[in-house]
Amino acid sequence: MVVRTTKRVTLPYGNGSMEAAIPGGHELATLEVADVPQVPDLTDSIRNAIEKPIGLEKNIYEIVQPGETVAIIVSDGTRKTHVDEILPTLLDGLIGAGIREEDITFVFSTGTHRATNAEEMEIVLGKDVYQRFKNQLVNHDAHDPSTHVYIGTTSRGTKVEINKQVHEADRIIATGAAVLHYFGGYGGGRKSVVPGVASVDTIAHNHAMNLDPDSDRINPAVRIGGLDGNPVAEDLLEATKLTHVDYVINTVMNRDGQIAGIFAGDLDAAFEAARLFAYDLFAVKIAEQADVVIASSASSQNFVQTHKALFNSYQAVKPTGRIVLTTPCSEGLGGEQFAKWLRLGTRSAIIAGLRKESEINGLFESKMEDAARVLDFESAARYRDRVHALRKLQERQYVSGHSHDADVATFVAKAGAMVFSVMRIRAGQNLGSRHFLHKNPACFSNLHPRPLPLPAPIPRIRNRCMIKL
Repeated sequence: MVVRTTKRVTLPYGNGSMEAAIPGGHELATLEVADVPQVPDLTDSIRNAIEKPIGLEKNIYEIVQPGETVAIIVSDGTRKTHVDEILPTLLDGLIGAGIREEDITFVFSTGTHRATNAEEMEIVLGKDVYQRFKNQLVNHDAHDPSTHVYIGTTSRGTKVEINKQVHEADRIIATGAAVLHYFGGYGGGRKSVVPGVASVDTIAHNHAMNLDPDSDRINPAVRIGGLDGNPVAEDLLEATKLTHVDYVINTVMNRDGQIAGIFAGDLDAAFEAARLFAYDLFAVKIAEQADVVIASSASSQNFVQTHKALFNSYQAVKPTGRIVLTTPCSEGLGGEQFAKWLRLGTRSAIIAGLRKESEINGLFESKMEDAARVLDFESAARYRDRVHALRKLQERQYVSGHSHDADVATFVAKAGAMVFSVMRIRAGQNLGSRHFLHKNPACFSNLHPRPLPLPAPIPRIRNRCMIKL
């Protein structure tokens, strides 16, 4: 008689966990973040980190001058940094150094993500700080040129435009969490500024360096945990240095989401210390790739964020293996733009599409620049508007003025046919729509132009993220 053994596994999922019984087999390893404790005496640790900077002779309280304006860059709601633990100490010190409360602005580094809503802002900043500064909170908008300022061009040709309120502040403090990033090398540090508060054009030019210039593949120099020789990471740092970041405060989280390290000071030196500590926590050696990898991205709000976990899992699986990834994805994919590329189906098709769009944008931009050179500003403006219109079309971001979630149903009937549409609005953004055509004339013979009750309620489907393996 053959005895079949099973093993129960528990994975974190949302605010709870998910369990499963899997067939017995040869388990290669359980890969986890290193088990390190939270920093001792959190308040004292925060104060010491800020007052004893890495790579600078003066701390931020000695750098600022009374009457100056301060822009504090904080992450959006998709990233956990625990900046809410740090801000009370930081703000007390700034105000004690002569900075007026009304001269402090918080800028949410959304990059090209959706805007951070009020509920998320309160979570990121903490309730007390949110209430004190609720009229001094800015959602960075990468798509609004009127909020950006051009500050220079990198050696790789990236025209750097960043948030005007950040650049024009007397002092810039960038906060974030140092964590491995699959093409930027690491999150935190430079990434809080570019792409965090940069324009969509700046971000697009930088991120295009993911593509190998000579073949239809990802540039092998663009890699997780890699900074030197990584064109994306090097360009991000060069772009960030075109503005004046006076201080960075980076945290590193342990496996329980607590602050395991706090690193403050110079943009380069403090981040270098943070990322080395993060590497020791998050990086593991893989002795052998597995046939099956079971992974969890417990708190990811959408697939745009959780696909980073999928990328990490891919490093541990054999080319013919399978990945099972559990993740809530309460916001679905995270935008129609992401879905558009997934529909292309293959890596080669996606890369070809990215190159094609880049060429179209480049065509309009070159015409715009040529017109400007001969002082034909009317034509230059026309081409500029065509560039922005094209990009808006490519982005296909549909945003509702309401921040609450809703399933919106609409229909139009004409000549014996009806088109019925359902849009999924999550956090004010249309995450996708479905359209249905009904052609039975008898159904509409007595239709009158007045609101009609829906035949059945539309089911609201939440917390689903399906990955086809």
